[in-house]
Amino acid sequence: MAYEYDEIKASQEIFYSLLKNHSLEEEKEPALFNAYLENDRVQVLVKSQGEAADSIVERYGSVIYLIPKEENTYLGYSKTELKERLCKSQATEKDYYLSQFVILILFMEFYDGQSVSSKTRDYIKFGELQNIISERLKEGCDRYSEEEQEQQGMAFTAMMEAYEALRSEEVVNRKKTTKEGFLYNILKFLEDQGLIDYIERDETIETTKKLDNFMDWNILNSNNYDRVRKLFKEEETINGND
Repeated sequence: MAYEYDEIKASQEIFYSLLKNHSLEEEKEPALFNAYLENDRVQVLVKSQGEAADSIVERYGSVIYLIPKEENTYLGYSKTELKERLCKSQATEKDYYLSQFVILILFMEFYDGQSVSSKTRDYIKFGELQNIISERLKEGCDRYSEEEQEQQGMAFTAMMEAYEALRSEEVVNRKKTTKEGFLYNILKFLEDQGLIDYIERDETIETTKKLDNFMDWNILNSNNYDRVRKLFKEEETINGND
């Protein structure tokens, strides 16, 4: 299939914008957005460039996103980089797993995956999230033996050990060696990615449109959601069939 010069040029401009910003919004760049939306051939070219960059190009509503694939450490983060960014120095594997668990719990508190929009609340307080993390870790340790944890791929005991090894402070600080600082740095990382807004003066966490779109259209598919719900014994309400 031969492409016109204007189609190639438009696809290159769209992809360059995606490389710079990881997204292209209709409101900010209407000409490029419409060039992608209205011309299937331009879409094919842009998606092909995304594949060449080990990424996926998807449109969710009025925003086009460039989503790095899991092993793409050039446009995304490697496990080592995430560990350095989210955890204390000389962090172990269980520290890293704990950081991912915190992010998972945060997302579960905002989204239930059952409505037209999966979002169920507008905000959560820092202290409430901290209490929920402690409760979920304890529930997991009480519910599953270490052998069952290994089978399920959720190391509650190891994560609880990592969490309890962190000091606790009465005020939120930025030291990753405290529970509050550990959580604070995870929130700031998610904020840097454009996924949440953390209003420090109120200690309030809100999600962004970007995260809402990802959860509704991509991340929160039924397979992923059902697996997580089953770990916490909540599967009986899914689809009203259990």
